[in-house]
Amino acid sequence: MSESKAWIAGTTGLKLTPDEIAFFRDERPWGFILFARNVSEPAQIEDLCAHLRDLVDRDDALVLIDQEGGRVQRLRPPLVQNYPSGSALGALYREDEEKGLRAAWVMSRLHAFDLLKLGINVDCLPVLDVPVEGANDVIGTRAYGKHPEIVTAMGRAAAEGLLAGGMLPVMKHMPGHGRAFADTHHALPTVATPLEELAEHDFAPFRALAHLPMAMSAHVIFSAVDPKNPATTSGKVVEEIIRGYIGFDGLLMSDDISMNALSGDYFDRTKAIFAAGLDIVLHCHGIMDQMRAVASCTPELEGKALERASRAIDYRKEPDTSNEEELREEFQRTFEAVA
Repeated sequence: MSESKAWIAGTTGLKLTPDEIAFFRDERPWGFILFARNVSEPAQIEDLCAHLRDLVDRDDALVLIDQEGGRVQRLRPPLVQNYPSGSALGALYREDEEKGLRAAWVMSRLHAFDLLKLGINVDCLPVLDVPVEGANDVIGTRAYGKHPEIVTAMGRAAAEGLLAGGMLPVMKHMPGHGRAFADTHHALPTVATPLEELAEHDFAPFRALAHLPMAMSAHVIFSAVDPKNPATTSGKVVEEIIRGYIGFDGLLMSDDISMNALSGDYFDRTKAIFAAGLDIVLHCHGIMDQMRAVASCTPELEGKALERASRAIDYRKEPDTSNEEELREEFQRTFEAVA
């Protein structure tokens, strides 16, 4: 792996500006993330992904996207079809477990067909959060259900579908966002639930799928573990819960450092994330002043973080021999039958 710094960057538009070109060449992000503002038609997306990889001189550089289905889906028609939400898949599972698991796998396999040909090789899915009654709807219908057993089973199927298609999955939001009573884009939620209950409910899906290669942190305080810091900047949560109880030794990246759940300026936030033991910091918005601050405090990707990053890339495999047209027809029939 060519030398990289331990961050993932967003960009502002459909093509890179001269400032972005020079900046990314100098600051060498380990990966990039795309949003709706970055996509218009297939050739443009392919060109953008290729340009990003060329700037960091890495053919294996990861390009991420949040393509869940439902309200979190960056690519829309006519680029790709609209996909159902996690909760719609979960409802199917509750009616017929086998059909639900198959639908979760097929939808992820279709995401892989959609994305990989464009140059995008990471989908930030599955959502393993388990909402409770009254929680903020920032997760809401993105979740497969309100029971950890359902979320675990469906999350596993979704991850396996992505892997079968040559994509990498990212579990989110570790160690759990389902009890948050505030939207972390705007405020910092505190969860006061006892540790034993968290372990049985919130942490369970992540523990069951701890073998997966990548995870994204939650900007949520778990006061039973660390009453002062959200998981993203809590060395205690990372060491005792994520690396310890959950047993996750894959690549741990932050959720977007731009979210208002985090305090301090971008220098402080970046330093706190790495001090907590995360491997990668994620900056999504592409705002140059913010990116310069983040990059200035971001270390070279080395040591244990480099090992985890290399393992994640090696986790990708060649796509299976699934027939795209047949899977699309199967998926359409499944949801026509329950509509």
